[in-house]
Amino acid sequence: MQQLSEVMSHLVRHEVFHLGPVVITSTVVNTWIVMLVLFAAVFLLTRGGFHLRPRGAQVVLEMVAGFLYSLLENTMGRQGRRYLPIVGTVFVFFLFLNLSWFIPGFIPPTTDIMTTAALAVVTIVIVQLVGIRAHGAGGYLKHFAQPVAIMAPMNLVEELVKPFSLAIRLFGNMFGEKTVVSILAILAPLVLPVPIMMLGILMGAIQAFIFTLLTVTYLATAVRGHGGGHEAGEGGH
Repeated sequence: MQQLSEVMSHLVRHEVFHLGPVVITSTVVNTWIVMLVLFAAVFLLTRGGFHLRPRGAQVVLEMVAGFLYSLLENTMGRQGRRYLPIVGTVFVFFLFLNLSWFIPGFIPPTTDIMTTAALAVVTIVIVQLVGIRAHGAGGYLKHFAQPVAIMAPMNLVEELVKPFSLAIRLFGNMFGEKTVVSILAILAPLVLPVPIMMLGILMGAIQAFIFTLLTVTYLATAVRGHGGGHEAGEGGH
């Protein structure tokens, strides 16, 4: 029981230091570390420039970009390519956050509901801004009345629920997975954690993909409108 208590206390964020009246928690520090690792990785992968014939790290980068392009085009048509910077940032950042638990003694920021909630809110705000840019303020408000005006309240509630859905889904999966692995590490430190951690790589990638897929779906709704069908997507080809 004492070991289990230590595991749970390790998973909960704690105060590290203060910046004036602002409390900096372990989750914030861990997020900064992941960002630094991400920036370093991007620098190392791109410092050699890009070549007409992909080689080395460029092959991996182009595979990821191609995968995201296909995801956007299948949902929004050719015009969806313009949103690659948003979708690519979401996928790569969440992938790094989810997989950061392989750093010894490191707690992934996505096991903290405050992190997933903040990132979910930011993502949905960006989606709304994309919708306003695509249709103008008036057109953006009108899309809530699609396909019929009586659906406006339901469409509004749907937008308000989206950040909660994104935040809770990611937090629940990541926190549960990290908890299970930590407990197994106590029960069988030399046997069980290794295959579970390998599965963790797959699960971390899947959770990043799900968050990205939902972001693409929300972008498509913001650009095409509720009940917009495939007309806008086809028009982009």
